[in-house]
Amino acid sequence: MRRTLPLALAATAVAASAMAATAIPASVVAATPDTVRWGPCSEKAASSRLECATLNVPLDYRDPDGRQIEIAISRLASEKPSQRRGVLLTNPGGPGITGLGYPAALAASGLPRKVLDSYDVIGFDPRGVGRSTPVTCDLTPEQQKRGNLPPYAHTAADVAREAGNARTVAEQCASSRTAWMHPHTTTANTARDMDRIRAALGEPKLSYLGASYGTYLGAVYTTMFPGHSDRIVLDSSLGPGGYDVTAMRLFARGLEDRFPDFAAFVAAHPEYGLGTTPKQVTAEFFDLAKRLEAKPVQGYDGNLFRGITFDALYSDANMPQLAKTWQTLDTDRPTPPNPPLPNMENFMSARFSVLCGDSRWPETVREYQRNVAVDRLRHPMLGGSSAGIGPCAFWPDKRVEPPVRIGDRGPSNVLMVQNERDPGTPLAGAQKLRRAFGKRATMVTADQGGHGVYPFGANTCANDAVTAFLTTGQRPARDLACAAEPSR
Repeated sequence: MRRTLPLALAATAVAASAMAATAIPASVVAATPDTVRWGPCSEKAASSRLECATLNVPLDYRDPDGRQIEIAISRLASEKPSQRRGVLLTNPGGPGITGLGYPAALAASGLPRKVLDSYDVIGFDPRGVGRSTPVTCDLTPEQQKRGNLPPYAHTAADVAREAGNARTVAEQCASSRTAWMHPHTTTANTARDMDRIRAALGEPKLSYLGASYGTYLGAVYTTMFPGHSDRIVLDSSLGPGGYDVTAMRLFARGLEDRFPDFAAFVAAHPEYGLGTTPKQVTAEFFDLAKRLEAKPVQGYDGNLFRGITFDALYSDANMPQLAKTWQTLDTDRPTPPNPPLPNMENFMSARFSVLCGDSRWPETVREYQRNVAVDRLRHPMLGGSSAGIGPCAFWPDKRVEPPVRIGDRGPSNVLMVQNERDPGTPLAGAQKLRRAFGKRATMVTADQGGHGVYPFGANTCANDAVTAFLTTGQRPARDLACAAEPSR
């Protein structure tokens, strides 16, 4: 797709190819804490309460005194020290997304005052990203325009053609000037960095609020460091394998879980001219995609059309603009601009590094051809793309360590919160993670669509459950299903 998928995108999966004997013990992280020296995040943010600092961590935790890299961290300090109970580490998703400004974004988006008073809210750029030591794959502007998912494949030959592009990107990553970082830019090592942050702040435990891919990061952290985990909130969860080939293929199911909400919205607004019933709107999707594949309109082809539709359905607030975009494409009128996202090269490079380094992906073109054939029939809106071949098929075989296995051993201190119709991290994946956690977790589902629940969503039942857990430690006695509520 020409534009990358949403920045809140999900996940990672820690994977195996090395022998179990090469696993890195969690205990090596408990090194002497660094002294954190807080200062302004930038000249532009000098008047903000958000403070920033950097922390040195090992590139390779098997060699803790060896080569070091920097991790950029931020803090939105509690203004009520008498009510402060600790730190709340946060992650907005990705992988590849900066999290340095996330504490301020959460506060601006309605994070309740009693949560802000209870914690110093901590953000960070994960290793490889942004103001932390960054990775690169030396992606060209054209490669960046291709985005996160392969083009929609209608035939086996389409998959075979795309394999060449995927191989080229993998080779660029392996030969880039930061090739030394790629094997160590994994979710497990980011979890170790999180524990270094905890130690550097002088905290015996940390609480955590992670969304999308951040749910897998949080699940890995609390698996590796159960004794250092306080209150763990996972919002919009991937499955227990993280951002692996299964999660990638689930995007197609996620779009079709979510699309009926948009179809109902458009059908209720006949002024768009896109259909007066959900069935007609659905037919319009396939008709527009086919027409744009045959003849792009003002730079919008079928791939970009599918991408912007999937992207917009992360939030109900985007539906009117998405309907207008469809309308302009349908009538060949001037379309709204589709500017590239900032720092795309670093975002995509870090994302490939984590996705491909965490888990093993199918390595033959034939297997992707089979997957595309299945998913194109099962989930025709996006399955021909999300099941397609990418750089992970050609990633170097060597992995630093085997996968982190998410299980039910550890304290019962995890609260999962999930929309029923989430395009990016579908409910089916979250339910698998819930089963993997067993007694460790309680899950709250909200009868609403979109990606992300807390604190951005409209469902007060779900939001109140998270706030109560973060401020009092109390979770629902059992898994809770929150009914639909009117949009606010």
